[in-house]
Amino acid sequence: MPLNISSIPTPCYVLEESKLQHNLDILDDVQRRSGGKILLALKGFAMWSTFDMVGKVLHGTAASGLHEARLGHEKMGKEVHTFSPAFTEESLREILRYSDHLVFNSFSQWERLRPLVQAWPTPVSCGIRINPEYSEVHPPIYNPCIPFSRFGVTRSQFREDLLDGIDGIHFHTHCEQDSDALERTLEVVEAKFGTFLHRMKWINFGGGHHITRRDYDIERLIRLIRHVRETYNVDVYLEPGEAVGWQTGPLVASVVDILHNGMDIAILDTSVACHMPDCLEMPYRPAIRFSGEAGELAHTYRLGGNTCLAGDVIGDYSFAEPLKPGDKLIFEDMIHYTIVKNNTFNGVPLPSIAIWTKDDQLKMVKTFGYEDYRDRLS
Repeated sequence: MPLNISSIPTPCYVLEESKLQHNLDILDDVQRRSGGKILLALKGFAMWSTFDMVGKVLHGTAASGLHEARLGHEKMGKEVHTFSPAFTEESLREILRYSDHLVFNSFSQWERLRPLVQAWPTPVSCGIRINPEYSEVHPPIYNPCIPFSRFGVTRSQFREDLLDGIDGIHFHTHCEQDSDALERTLEVVEAKFGTFLHRMKWINFGGGHHITRRDYDIERLIRLIRHVRETYNVDVYLEPGEAVGWQTGPLVASVVDILHNGMDIAILDTSVACHMPDCLEMPYRPAIRFSGEAGELAHTYRLGGNTCLAGDVIGDYSFAEPLKPGDKLIFEDMIHYTIVKNNTFNGVPLPSIAIWTKDDQLKMVKTFGYEDYRDRLS
């Protein structure tokens, strides 16, 4: 049954279990046919109330620091792979409690912190992040291989003399891309670092692979994973976040007021600045179910958020019928990244989080109140 929004309190993120399962089935198929191992990147999807489902398919989690590593360890309990642009000794002592794999961003970090890792009572597999100086990512804010990037070791800075204790190589050069971009990237990686791959136990292709997008070339991805596994006798990991949460559910919001200032304006109980920050950062225009472009349908409105930020404007949309207070709008594909990035600017409450279960029931997972705003301040 399609999502029934009539009983959903707004604003509310609603994950649809059947759609998450659809994505997991695709990722499971890739793993089984390629022999690769897929991790959930928590930076893109950290809805741990679903980790029982996710953990039945994926091999673990990819973390970008201490709190993500701990979340993956405590809530999924499988492999935890942790990367940071720079570990402090203090943070690393905590991270080692939760991580199975560590990826260092530089050889200077590895050289300085290697004694701590090697003295740890349980073994941890360590890797080094490389910068192949090749990426097809746009816009530049998301490109980890731009000139003067702080991410990874370039070929000219690679230290073969410090590979003792290094089990793997990691690169992350993608963002919402198809496997053709990975194929071209791997050509560069192999040309520059192939000699060292023969000495490794694993390679991590990073994230940004849009595997669950309808037009993604899965067969090419499988071929590439198998090629690297067989050529270098290594395990191959991928760590998508968006591909797990892709198209798994909306943000449901309500119209609070209608006003007119040169055009009709609808004020909502949600905020692009607080609840959909990627719409400003990327930027991109979120899709709204049953809406059109400005002027396409009979009634056009500028949709505004409920903060004091003048630019808290979602965009201009048209609808077949006039909007009125109490009407609900469905912002599509708002589970990945939005939840992990949202904020409480102006003290605006965070949207609730719910699951629309496979048996068509609404399960409220989390609601937020004043205490959540208060407790993150001093």
